[in-house]
Amino acid sequence: MDSTLLKELYNKYQRELFLYIFSLCRNREIAEDLTQETFLKALLSLSEKHSNIRAWLYMVARNLYLNLLKKEKGRVDIDEMREFKDDGNVIDDVILSEQKRLCYKALQTLDKMKREVLILQYFGGLSQKEIASVLHISTENVRVLSYRGKKEMKKYLEAKGYDI
Repeated sequence: MDSTLLKELYNKYQRELFLYIFSLCRNREIAEDLTQETFLKALLSLSEKHSNIRAWLYMVARNLYLNLLKKEKGRVDIDEMREFKDDGNVIDDVILSEQKRLCYKALQTLDKMKREVLILQYFGGLSQKEIASVLHISTENVRVLSYRGKKEMKKYLEAKGYDI
């Protein structure tokens, strides 16, 4: 692969791949390592004529994460350290933080496939066809999982007192 093309791909997709991997493993260091490894694999084996490089990168990142899970078998370290910033809008920050936390909790209640579909759809910005390619399922299955996942999240949020 041409180094110019690799730099372009890295600049374009590094952040979203990192966020995707981070959403899976919830560990910054692991997400950074897997992101770098994804681009290393692209450098070593990706053809410049590949039809959908973005979906391929997501698929490689996901497979690297799954391989890591197999190696570590349940040894997942979850460190959620968040900094509190005081910029004068403390109430607004607290409300927004609470909303994000609740949405994150709702997302975590979903089974693995629904959660992954929604993460790829909304945070990765992938189309249903691209998601189907990454997860090796049909586009119809992606549509159904997305619908059911959103429905379950809505039910969870309503149970917590949010009017959706």
